[in-house]
Amino acid sequence: MTQTAHSRSSTAATMFSVASVLPWLLAALLLLALPTVFPSNSALTIMNQMAITIVFALAYNMLLGQGGMLSFGHAVYMGVGGFMCVHIMNYVEVNEAPVPLPLLPIFGGLFGLGLASIVGSFSTRKAGTVFAMISLGVGELIAACSIIIVAFFGGEEGISGDRTYMMPFFEVEFFTQIEVYYLTAFWLLLAAFLMYLFSRTPIGRMANAVRDNPERAEFLGYSARWVRYYSFCASGFFCGIAGALFAINFEILTEENLNLATSGSILLITFLGGIGVFFCPIVGAIVFTLLQTVLSLETELWQLYLGALFLATVMFFPDGLSGVLMRHANIVQRGRPQILVSPYTKMAIPALVTVLASAGLCEVLFHGRHAATGEHSMVLYWITIDTHSLLPWVVLIGCALGGFGLCKRIAPDVLEAWDEASRPGGVNP
Repeated sequence: MTQTAHSRSSTAATMFSVASVLPWLLAALLLLALPTVFPSNSALTIMNQMAITIVFALAYNMLLGQGGMLSFGHAVYMGVGGFMCVHIMNYVEVNEAPVPLPLLPIFGGLFGLGLASIVGSFSTRKAGTVFAMISLGVGELIAACSIIIVAFFGGEEGISGDRTYMMPFFEVEFFTQIEVYYLTAFWLLLAAFLMYLFSRTPIGRMANAVRDNPERAEFLGYSARWVRYYSFCASGFFCGIAGALFAINFEILTEENLNLATSGSILLITFLGGIGVFFCPIVGAIVFTLLQTVLSLETELWQLYLGALFLATVMFFPDGLSGVLMRHANIVQRGRPQILVSPYTKMAIPALVTVLASAGLCEVLFHGRHAATGEHSMVLYWITIDTHSLLPWVVLIGCALGGFGLCKRIAPDVLEAWDEASRPGGVNP
């Protein structure tokens, strides 16, 4: 009996370890294979930007999702880490110091950690509104200093460097974008793995406890302030790594990298992906980067669509886009996805028509207000239309209202199918 129980426990431990390592192996294989699928320099640049945003979002979620600390100025730790790394690039160029480029994110992380340890010493005394307002003040203060302290921040023009002057790493000088991509992918995987390990440590676990019930954590003998402080410092370290990767990829840092707009963007990204699970912000970072880089090439109103998506996510999907995916994954595990196929198919067409028609109205209105004098035509969905003609307006408004009406009519069937698929028993009582 003892040997049987021991063998069962060993088998369970082996299966648990395989299940824990498998996602990381799949992620590594995916990162290795992506350049073969998207080999162009523009695609590599987008993927690098996506990786940097993922590291930044995961670091921010260490505060918001795991520690319950809402920061409005967290971009300063990424920005300062990036600025210091650009200064190191310039120092290596002048003095020929033996510093290889792949080690630069370590310096960025240390500088982010240093600033976070100073700011966190007084900002983490309280949580909630007090912490949020202090973070906002610190963010605005450092953003203002970036214009005043020209020697460090470079003023409005920022500061630039050249990564190719860094010491070669095994004869790799990082001239090409593919070399920079693999360096960024390595640090993405390493930083994400370290942040995940931190979330499994006692401090990471206690951060969840302090987030949910700080009074009870204090009663059990844990200092809520020090738990918040350690989480804040760890988040600052990984934000500095993200800043270093930004410096390596773009070789320039400006005031934009640490201002309030960047801090607001990372807050939006994290909520868009979801804050309930460690990996949720990854989805938000991917969606935001695609909208910022790909959709912005097609329309000037991409920020409007991003805001609408964020608003819809907060109102209807409080768990974020990742929460929606995980709920459907649970239904697939129960073997009942076929219940949702028919109602989803019926809802997809009118919903798509509504979204496209609404976006078309925004584009036509924007073109009519901002086009040059005498320019009445524009291309919308590969069709040339006259924005001063009544027909396009009638068609778009009719499609938007008709699609919305059909969506409202089909919505009860979708909700009923969802309740049936989500019910533990899977059958009507």
